[in-house]
Amino acid sequence: MRILPEETQCMIIDMQERLMPAMNGRKACEDRALMLIRGLRVLDIPMLITQQYTKGLGGSIPEVYEAAGTTDYYDKRTFSCTRDEAILAALEEKRAAGRKNVLVCGTEAHVCVFQTCLDLKALGFQPVLVTDAIASRKKTDKKIALQRAVQEGILLTTAEAVLFELTVDSRHPRFREISALVK
Repeated sequence: MRILPEETQCMIIDMQERLMPAMNGRKACEDRALMLIRGLRVLDIPMLITQQYTKGLGGSIPEVYEAAGTTDYYDKRTFSCTRDEAILAALEEKRAAGRKNVLVCGTEAHVCVFQTCLDLKALGFQPVLVTDAIASRKKTDKKIALQRAVQEGILLTTAEAVLFELTVDSRHPRFREISALVK
């Protein structure tokens, strides 16, 4: 299945100030997620930022807001983002416009990220897990989440791969901007 820009949206899950310092491979996850977010913004792919219990865990890291070009977010208490009515309504609104593919990045890979992917699939979306833009506190938890995602039929990709897939070829009007981001 090809991931086309007009059929794609993105969820940035819980990349919060009090969570990120505890993540295994934090810097690599942040770097790739921020590259992805910047690229999606260049390509005009809609994005949705979620935060788990913002009052207790703080907002997203400032770089996420900067890369996305917005400080708008959805506060949630559910692990799966789709179990929050406002988030599901925002996803459904974009799907009504043809955006059935949902790129997923953020934390924690084995909890909110994985459960969201499972529920997206059950709801008829095509979740696409951006593997180098997710993290968990423990390396093993991320590893098992990825294995289970494959078993559940969730597509896996990387930030660079999906950005180039969304541009289709080097004639894309934004190709140079995307190419500069991935260097």
